[in-house]
Amino acid sequence: MRGKIIRGVGGFYYVDVPGSGIYECRARGIFRKEGMKPLVGDNVSISVTDETDMEGSVEEIEPRRNELFRPSAANIDQVLVVFALQDPAPNFNILDRFLIIMQLRSIPVLICFNKQDLVEEQEAERICGVYRKCGYETICCSVTEKQGLELLCSRLIGKTTCVAGPSGAGKSSLTNYLMQEEAMEVGALSRKIARGRQTTRHTQLVKFAPESYFLDTPGFTSLQLPDMEADSLRLFYPEFLPYENRCRFQGCMHLKEPDCGVKEALESGEISKIRYENYAYLVSELKNRRRY
Repeated sequence: MRGKIIRGVGGFYYVDVPGSGIYECRARGIFRKEGMKPLVGDNVSISVTDETDMEGSVEEIEPRRNELFRPSAANIDQVLVVFALQDPAPNFNILDRFLIIMQLRSIPVLICFNKQDLVEEQEAERICGVYRKCGYETICCSVTEKQGLELLCSRLIGKTTCVAGPSGAGKSSLTNYLMQEEAMEVGALSRKIARGRQTTRHTQLVKFAPESYFLDTPGFTSLQLPDMEADSLRLFYPEFLPYENRCRFQGCMHLKEPDCGVKEALESGEISKIRYENYAYLVSELKNRRRY
């Protein structure tokens, strides 16, 4: 039988098998010998040891497409990053940092701006437009007013999505909304885990539709870029690319160089001032980090 690990607690792995339910499994000893630990999100093959109690053994871990470390999870199809349009106002510097980190990990990002009911429609579209123009799929919604949620959920169907975002953006309200449809399954899993297991916080995938899962993550208030060369940062701003052939110098940093196509596009409004200022700030941060 094939399924997906949706939670691991104290050496037990809970595997969701489509059409059959959740099996409580132990991992074969061979994984320990090979230094490989099953992760939430792993697609696995299991053998059933007790059909009545739905118990089994993890026999094989399929190759992973990717892996996250905080939280530990595998085979993430996309990250849904949630920011509020107001209360609190979005911190675009943190959002840009997040987008760079996900690019480094080759994980697609879907941007959600929540609380659209707190701002004028024109302002919501202006902010969303900044990131749409950069090539990111961006959705405005209001969880409290149930606006835009149908479109958002349609982008999550059939995928394993990691939900991230700063504290206060409404991420918890969104995950609670997603959980409503599968509340019975979540409750059944909770009862199964509670049988003599420690119930401290662990990474867990929640199924909200057939073969559709989300992974909630703690809120963050700051993000640090990994060690990287400052002159490579421009490669993580896709909106710069169409204008780089207008730069006088190859490998132009788009800062103090003369005859820079990116700066010309900035002045004409083709490139967002918000994004460009974040870029310049992050270049300076990376250079100072190298210096010290």
